Amino acid sequence: MATPLLHELRLQYPSALMDVLVLWAGAAEVLRGNPNVHEVIRHDFLKADGSSSVTRCLELRRRGYDLSINTHTQGRRGYRLIARLIGARVRLSHEYENQSWMDGLLVTHSMPQDYSLHVMENNARLLGLLGLEPRLPRPGYEVFLSEVEQQWALGWLERQGLAGRPWLGIHTGSGGTKNLALRRWPIIRYAEFLKKWSCQHPAIPVVLFGAQEERVLHDQLRNAGVKFIEAETPGLREAMALVGHARGFLSVDTVFMHIAAAMKVPKQWVIETPTLNPPVHPRREDWMLIPNPTIGGRHLAYYRYDGRPIAGTSDELIRIMSSVSVESVMDSLEPWALGLKAG
Repeated sequence: MATPLLHELRLQYPSALMDVLVLWAGAAEVLRGNPNVHEVIRHDFLKADGSSSVTRCLELRRRGYDLSINTHTQGRRGYRLIARLIGARVRLSHEYENQSWMDGLLVTHSMPQDYSLHVMENNARLLGLLGLEPRLPRPGYEVFLSEVEQQWALGWLERQGLAGRPWLGIHTGSGGTKNLALRRWPIIRYAEFLKKWSCQHPAIPVVLFGAQEERVLHDQLRNAGVKFIEAETPGLREAMALVGHARGFLSVDTVFMHIAAAMKVPKQWVIETPTLNPPVHPRREDWMLIPNPTIGGRHLAYYRYDGRPIAGTSDELIRIMSSVSVESVMDSLEPWALGLKAG
């Protein structure tokens, strides 16, 4: 979701050298091949000890950056502390609910985040702090896959007998930090759904996506007697290339939700979770929400970008996600499946 800001900055500063500091390996993968980026620098600030993280920041400090931007939704104060240690002359950030006098010492310019706007628009508004007007008419995802990665996806589809056939992609997982795993649709619900799906729509196979640590969910489905194909991709970029061939995609709000939107999958459904605020909606007009009857538009009562976990006990959050019925998910996808058969 930060890629359009990189494009915007390149338009505004065509001769600038732009580096991107990331925490997650997946973020580095997404940015590989991006023509607007000079270098992607990765450091796992969550797993590394404090001294090595400070050392890494001081190494970057010696590069003498003129400008740094903490992109939305980096609400933890630690991100702004990292910016201060690296010490660019101008440091931009949004203002979050955990804002205090200390943040004024960490960044040089800031503006309140807007929960009614998408992340991409919140990022574009930061340009005003530099006296600039956005040039991109509508920011959107930007992914630059190689020919090798695209060919890998085509070869995988051939080997699986899926080339030229419609299939449904699903991501059963979600983020694993804080308590974000509790926003998953329960695996028992996925098992019920997939059993019904294979009976009613055997001509539309299901391909499950996920990181290595999420394969345990797939094992649970196998143990429940569920039929599916597992996308055993070498990396995230090959997974992105493969998602681009799906005819439909189902998930909660995860990185794969954004990948499906970025790869322009024809039909996309998102099961509503407590964290699905407008800033992180899929950046497309035609996605379909599968409503969660217990949330009732009160997303901000559960989750804000202030570094805190989802509000509520584990039992409460599991109950919230369990309230989305298998029937409601089937009903949402049924017209699409029938349309494929008719076509």
